[in-house]
Amino acid sequence: MNFKSLTGSIAGIMLICAATVSAADIIPLPASVTKGKSSYTFPKETTYMVPAYEGDSIANLFTIMLPELEKATGANIRKTDANSDISLMLDMSVPPEGYNLNVSPAGVVISASRPAGFFYGLQTLRQMLPVVAASPATVEEVTITDSPRFGWRGFMLDEGRHIFGKDEVKRVLDMMALYKMNRLHWHLTEDQGWRIEIKKYPKLTDVGAKRKSTSLGWGSFNTDTVPYYGFYTQDDIKEIVAYAKDRFIEVVPEIDIPGHTQAAVAAYPEILACDPENTHEVWIMQGVSRDVMNVSNPAAVQFAKDIIDELIPLFPYGYIHLGGDECPTDKWEKNDACIAQLDSIGSTNFRDLQLNFYKELVNHIAAKPKDEQRKLIFWNEVLHGNTDMLPKDMTIMAWVGADKAAKEAATRGLTTILTPQIPYYINRKQSPLAGEPLTQGWGTETLEAVYNYVPMKDIPAELADKYMGVQANFWSEYVIAPELLEYLMLPRLLAVAEAGWTPQNERNYEDFHKRLRTHEDIFQANDWNYARHAFAKEICKKCLEKKTK
Repeated sequence: MNFKSLTGSIAGIMLICAATVSAADIIPLPASVTKGKSSYTFPKETTYMVPAYEGDSIANLFTIMLPELEKATGANIRKTDANSDISLMLDMSVPPEGYNLNVSPAGVVISASRPAGFFYGLQTLRQMLPVVAASPATVEEVTITDSPRFGWRGFMLDEGRHIFGKDEVKRVLDMMALYKMNRLHWHLTEDQGWRIEIKKYPKLTDVGAKRKSTSLGWGSFNTDTVPYYGFYTQDDIKEIVAYAKDRFIEVVPEIDIPGHTQAAVAAYPEILACDPENTHEVWIMQGVSRDVMNVSNPAAVQFAKDIIDELIPLFPYGYIHLGGDECPTDKWEKNDACIAQLDSIGSTNFRDLQLNFYKELVNHIAAKPKDEQRKLIFWNEVLHGNTDMLPKDMTIMAWVGADKAAKEAATRGLTTILTPQIPYYINRKQSPLAGEPLTQGWGTETLEAVYNYVPMKDIPAELADKYMGVQANFWSEYVIAPELLEYLMLPRLLAVAEAGWTPQNERNYEDFHKRLRTHEDIFQANDWNYARHAFAKEICKKCLEKKTK
């Protein structure tokens, strides 16, 4: 199915007047907006001024954004040292990701204390301008004071099942940047495919990145006979991480171990399998494979350490995600070495083998130089084991029973990120309409449902500092084409972006929906595919009057 044709046919039944984004239409909604009565028109030859900053990073970010700003203002923009039209001013009283934006008849002034704050202020200005200006643009007078509610405003992309490629990942990063999201959680390994080059273990991609079917079987949805293959080289990874860094997005890799590892087991059964004598192949089904790593094998532990050693220089940020979800213990329960190891750690809970495995990885990372150390993130299933084995600086990503799991993690003294399966899994159907493409769910994860989820609802004040933020997740079992990825992401990604940024008491779905409708021109100008449902709920009266005349 051509999803652009599908969404175009939906658009064909709508009558919507084109609208420009004003200060009242910004997404995510700023903390404070005060509109004036005047405006500012950019001169054809517009100037800008940036403050000196360590590494010249503020000047660099303005240079990166210059093409978009010139397109949006319709002006030629050049640097000056004084009396500029766009002035970036250091103000150390502003929060690290916050900014103050003032537009007056004298020009545009953005104040911030860090490069990220200037970047977000420029994104707000960019939203207030035309997508493309035929002549120098006019922007309304406004004063905005703004900073995010949460430090973690994330999106997870699963490329273990299906891989979308460098260009599409960059498009996703562009979407995230415009709407002030700052973490790409990159899910790179699965039962159905290993998508990152590990030089010490070449068969992870020679074998683990290939499977016999493009489609993944589930219920009546059958596999096919079209071979599927793809992975990112380490040079690809560096390119994407650098692209994200320019947009103030940290890329957090996920290597899901010891469960969800059938592709790795197929590549190295002699090291990883609990039953190496049997045949192991990259999985072509959905669901949870029971072919997990043999965590009692010292060679398998060393395998994991070696992978972490290659990840650290590729992802120069504070976190690595090691999965931890949906790890069946069946094969461990029948393996003599696993049984013996469980006895040696004084436990009868086979889940503790998983946490003991993580403990060895934690110790390996802790022995590294400080600049190579990383904190670990896990899905909330690890709470089912003895978390006293692990450090208190690990983070729990709460997805199943998210509110309860997050509160349990916080009560145990652990930081947590809210990624509720319902409704923040935005790979699921967003409408019960018969024409929707095949994917997971029943169409109940509507834009409104995504928006109306309340992070940290009824959480005691003493636990609040354990909540790092929110994240939308995208799993790709059914999603093969980039067009479908974008169709399901947009506009629901914006609802999660606003939950991460805007104060809860300022959030209102009706207001968000009204603002969202002015962003359709942005989607179209960027050639982003998107679902039209939210843009079809109202009919523009002026357009209807024109049609009936």
